[in-house]
Amino acid sequence: MLTGALLALAGCGGAALEDAPDAAAWAAVDQAQSADNGLSTNGLSTNGLSTNGLSTNGLSTNGLSTNGFNDWFNSNAATAPTLMAYIVKCAVPAGQTRTFVQAATGASFTWQGNLGLAPNWASGLPATEVEQQAVSACLAAHANKFGLHISLSVLGRTAAGAPLPYSTQELATFSEREACFFGNLFTTDGLFAARDRDFSSTESTTRACGLTLKADTCAPITNLGSCSQFCTKADPSQPYFTQCTYNGKTYPAVTTRVQPQELYRCGDGTCQFTEHCGTGLTADSCKADCGTCS
Repeated sequence: MLTGALLALAGCGGAALEDAPDAAAWAAVDQAQSADNGLSTNGLSTNGLSTNGLSTNGLSTNGLSTNGFNDWFNSNAATAPTLMAYIVKCAVPAGQTRTFVQAATGASFTWQGNLGLAPNWASGLPATEVEQQAVSACLAAHANKFGLHISLSVLGRTAAGAPLPYSTQELATFSEREACFFGNLFTTDGLFAARDRDFSSTESTTRACGLTLKADTCAPITNLGSCSQFCTKADPSQPYFTQCTYNGKTYPAVTTRVQPQELYRCGDGTCQFTEHCGTGLTADSCKADCGTCS
């Protein structure tokens, strides 16, 4: 289930690069925020996040050696290794790893931490509800409808309320606002995305889970429309939403940004894989770029 930089409900934004006393240290932080995504949306359909093996046992090194986790991992053999790579990336701090040795086969898996969104869970405690929500939003942000690995900027706060650092250079490189993500994959709440920019039927993108005009384009993620309809910022000057409310429940949010080359427009002279032949000017029927259908 899903990446980027992310969330919580209170606190102030991260410092800019030029404010950092140690440029080398900030370069490492900035690199962490520019994470790639490529988690298949099929991986999000794995119905194992609420099992004792994953949500109750912590992501400490001991937590992955329990029978519950081993059973969960074995029963989801096709998707569990990749899913765990993104879960650890989202939940565990940078510089830490989590290793699991499969009892049945002796195969060893090691996953790298990155964003540290769930400090209690990462230390071996049960995941709090806010940690479940933060990791879920992060997983959703890392999902890619086409299974592509695309660099993106992830912004927000950890479940403990600490803002994820970002730099002015990061915002300039990932200059296109993309989407906000929220929800809870550990419960039946669902997983949601919304657009953080105007988007038209002439456009298409490699990141079709967040930037879309269709609600059902990226199941199990439901696209609700515009971030501004559901989400708020604690500080209007910050480039990310702090929380989103849907169906009467409030969640921490993850906000993403992408590079301009990830956005395509019908009429730019190139028939992209997200565009189709036709007689119109929309991405689904782009005569200008892809010609008419034979």
